[in-house]
Amino acid sequence: MNRRNSTGIPWKGTLYIGAFMAIILFSGCEQIKAAQDRIRGVGNNPNTAAAVVPELPVFAVNTTTAVKGLIRDYLALSGDIIAGSTVDTFSEVAGKVTRLYTAAGRRVRKDDPIAEVDPSRPGMTYIPAVVKAPISGTIVTLSAQVGMTVSQAVPLARIAAGSALEIRLYVAERFISRIALRQPCEITLDAWPGEVFRGSITEISPVVDPASRTMEVRVNVENPGSRLKAGMFAKVRIITEQKSNIVKIPAGALIRRFGEDYVFVVETDPGNSKGYIARRKVVKAGILIDGVLEIQEGLAADDEIIVRGQTLLEDGTRINVIERVAPLSVN
Repeated sequence: MNRRNSTGIPWKGTLYIGAFMAIILFSGCEQIKAAQDRIRGVGNNPNTAAAVVPELPVFAVNTTTAVKGLIRDYLALSGDIIAGSTVDTFSEVAGKVTRLYTAAGRRVRKDDPIAEVDPSRPGMTYIPAVVKAPISGTIVTLSAQVGMTVSQAVPLARIAAGSALEIRLYVAERFISRIALRQPCEITLDAWPGEVFRGSITEISPVVDPASRTMEVRVNVENPGSRLKAGMFAKVRIITEQKSNIVKIPAGALIRRFGEDYVFVVETDPGNSKGYIARRKVVKAGILIDGVLEIQEGLAADDEIIVRGQTLLEDGTRINVIERVAPLSVN
């Protein structure tokens, strides 16, 4: 008689199923143990144990070299170029301009004729008056035109003495403390792209305009070759602070975490002479100008620093230098 258990399955079938499950369970445990042994390096084949240990990650980075050189802090302003010293020319009589003796841009000497003004009126005839140049120089503006009527209060011409040029600037009140006489200036113009002209502060207004809250400053301009002209628009950098022989790096290389400033420098991997690691260096940062950062302590010139890919690094992380970026200019 074929005996059955409570589930209705014959006892022989139950024994077969139990044996089959035990075989599967034993086989699974053996596979798990073999995998653990391989990870721990204690498998049956010790020659392959090291091959299954995962290697440390290598991070791709870009680097550059810290340089020792010059850094300048500046105040950026803009203004029009004007003649350094100008004198307006007026007629001594009111009347009609009947003749011009010169033109804008021409050189004149003192007492040279500029224009002729006829003060005659209907029923009255007078001898025309000749307007003469009060100084020697260049005619920068000539407002007089033949046929126009002028008075003694209307300037007929403006004469610039010599070839000196100036730029009139207006400095906001909050920057006044940074301005001083003879501060050097760098001047650029759209008319001469890529060229930098030099100048310095020659005059500072003793008062502040209460309406605009600005102070007038005048900057002389060196004009080699007479290439600059009155009326041109100029961009001016007033150099307010200058440091030489300092270590500087791109500002993007600096990392600030937990109240510390540091950078990562490149060093040879002690375990692989052909590889590199990132070494963390705490630094003291100085002034920051146009993306260039002064480093006062913690870094030396010619140190190779990481400028891209450094945010995920830790001290001693293995790295692969993908690109070495050209260092900053020394000046």
